Amino acid sequence: MRKIVFYTVLALTIVSCSNSMNTKVGVSSTVEIDTDDTKDSIIFKAAHIVPTKNQYEALKNEFIAFIHFGPNTFTRMEWGNGFEDPSIFDLQNLDTDQWCKAMKDAEMKMVILTVKHHDGFVLWQSRYTKHGIMSTDFEGGKGDVLKDLAASCEKYGLKLGVYLSPADLYQIENEEGLYGNLSEYSDRVIPTPVEGRPFKNKTTFTFNVDDYNEYFLNQLFELLTEYGPIHEVWFDGAHPKRKGGQEYNYIAWKELIATLAPEAVVFGKQDIRWGGNEAGATRDTEWNVIPYSGNPLEMNSFADITGEDIGSREKLYEAKYLHYQQAEINTSIREGWFYRDDDKQKVRSADDVFDIYERSVGGNATFLLNIPPNRDGKFSSEDVQVLEEVGSRIRETYGTNLFADASGVKSVLDANPETFELLDKDPKEILIETKKPVTINRLVLQEAIATHSERVERHALDVWLDGSWKEIVSATNIGYKRILRFPETTSNKFRIRILESRLAPAISNISAHYYQPRPPQLSVTRSLDGLVSIQPKKHEFGWKPHGEDSSGNINSGIEIRYTKDGSEPTKGSPLYEAPFSATGTIKAAAFSKEEKGSTVSVNLGILKKDWKVIANSGSESDHSALLTIDEDPHTYWLSSKKEVPHYIEIDLGEELIFNEFAYTPPTETSDGMIEQGVLKVSNDGKTWKEVERFEFGNLINDPTPRTHFFQEAVRTRFVRIESITIAGGKKHAAIAELDFFE
Repeated sequence: MRKIVFYTVLALTIVSCSNSMNTKVGVSSTVEIDTDDTKDSIIFKAAHIVPTKNQYEALKNEFIAFIHFGPNTFTRMEWGNGFEDPSIFDLQNLDTDQWCKAMKDAEMKMVILTVKHHDGFVLWQSRYTKHGIMSTDFEGGKGDVLKDLAASCEKYGLKLGVYLSPADLYQIENEEGLYGNLSEYSDRVIPTPVEGRPFKNKTTFTFNVDDYNEYFLNQLFELLTEYGPIHEVWFDGAHPKRKGGQEYNYIAWKELIATLAPEAVVFGKQDIRWGGNEAGATRDTEWNVIPYSGNPLEMNSFADITGEDIGSREKLYEAKYLHYQQAEINTSIREGWFYRDDDKQKVRSADDVFDIYERSVGGNATFLLNIPPNRDGKFSSEDVQVLEEVGSRIRETYGTNLFADASGVKSVLDANPETFELLDKDPKEILIETKKPVTINRLVLQEAIATHSERVERHALDVWLDGSWKEIVSATNIGYKRILRFPETTSNKFRIRILESRLAPAISNISAHYYQPRPPQLSVTRSLDGLVSIQPKKHEFGWKPHGEDSSGNINSGIEIRYTKDGSEPTKGSPLYEAPFSATGTIKAAAFSKEEKGSTVSVNLGILKKDWKVIANSGSESDHSALLTIDEDPHTYWLSSKKEVPHYIEIDLGEELIFNEFAYTPPTETSDGMIEQGVLKVSNDGKTWKEVERFEFGNLINDPTPRTHFFQEAVRTRFVRIESITIAGGKKHAAIAELDFFE
């Protein structure tokens, strides 16, 4: 087929009609680029690429859930190996109602369950394998997680999707496994009949496939016919292990899905693409009209699209086909896809999840957040609290439209996605006026992508202030939805300007909102040069970092006030604007308008700039003794096991007087915490005199800085910290930081 019919070959003119869906233009979700197409004609075609009905409905889901659940939940592994005994899945309880209530509270619209991960273990009562929940003790082998979840979804009004891994380690490793068994291709009838387990759905297919594709198609048939409507089928592209040159016949899978689940979109194939990472990172410009070198409607395999620029004009000029394919931004609420524990596996903060929500949903994509159930078959309480808080913020912010009574272009203010304003004359701008001034810090814009594609390439928001227009914020594309975030501004006149576009853009919705900033917790740090910095405290979450300052992104307009005399900071205290020199007690708090956040208080010791480590009892690799005096509590010295007692000797650079010292234990390990020790001093760094012994309790459970106050002030240049007892009977000694106070 040389060309995909582009309706009537893209009419060369567009009817200049502003606000009616009756405006008809030649549109398609895919079009071929001809050899004689100019750059202008390619952009003209791109301006008429629209989502399919299913894609558009999927975009409107906006915020959806992933559920990773299976043997890995019990083995604490991220990927299984296919050798797991089904009894490992020791599920005693299951509360899918709790899952769905939490997801509904978070304003999610759909949930996708990993009915089979790469290990091959299935969570439904399949006819075609015994490697699954039917071979466990859960509900006497009759349990069905997908069935329970489908019922809960219907109860709570959520759509349902399934993740069925094409990779299958059980079928690879099992002696009778079907994956890569070199079976011949032949015509197979799907579903394969199983005695005693007839299907109510009598649809059948005939495909020329091998054993594994037959097995996979049979599984798809079960999932798409026996659990109610399925709205997304999720195909992971991961291949933990291959065998026998196995190929997937996606063209057959696609036909079966389109027939049995006519409302479903397919992830990882022609409908929805991976965002390019698993961290919740987003592109500043996320085009969903993207170039392909082959016909995506006929492709069997789709490569990951991970580049930063995937849909600019320059990329489109290189295309053989243009295709609408939206992005899903996926990540996990926990460190990992599967639940491991509530103690060490950290959970994302509500700030972080809300920030990803605004960046992804407000960046022309869908946000897919994984929430892994625990071994009791429930979401852990910390996860639920985050979901509830995020849902509350979404409702509080976007549940009220501050342009609801505004005057201006009715078709963009009526909250009806079926109406729009076609900006086909210059200047391409929309004026909005409210009856009285409103304070906003969020603006939502949407294009009529179902009829007029993605056309806006650059736009700006202006606000009428002090008798003139002032540009507040600008961004690139809009597409399905763009959320602009900016410091709060108050006015009754607003102007949206389209600075660059692909043909005349059609704007379908503009709404204004106010996000109530939450003054963040702060952290106070000091460099070796003695400069004190104050910033929002970073939430500890070490899995696949996205590099964004979540608190800073969502909390514009926050002020940080501080004091250096130990007094409580107020709105009248000095404003933190840049690092400053200080020792002693620093107190700081963040303010949003008159709301004050919690106060952080830090006692900064004597400057360490001229300190030197002159001796120590050995160091483990990557844990040098110098890390005890580097002003970074996240690094630590770990002594050699061979040296007893463990010690470190420091030259303070000059004779100092101090009356207390602080020991900061490491937080990344419980190995080496000094429970009992002794401080010694010296005039020459060679002959040592004991000053006092110290003792710190419960360090393993509470690894926070501890302070020892001396009975009398100590005057010395050289100090030696020597261990007596290491917590838990460990063989190392560890110090993250040592501090002395005048």
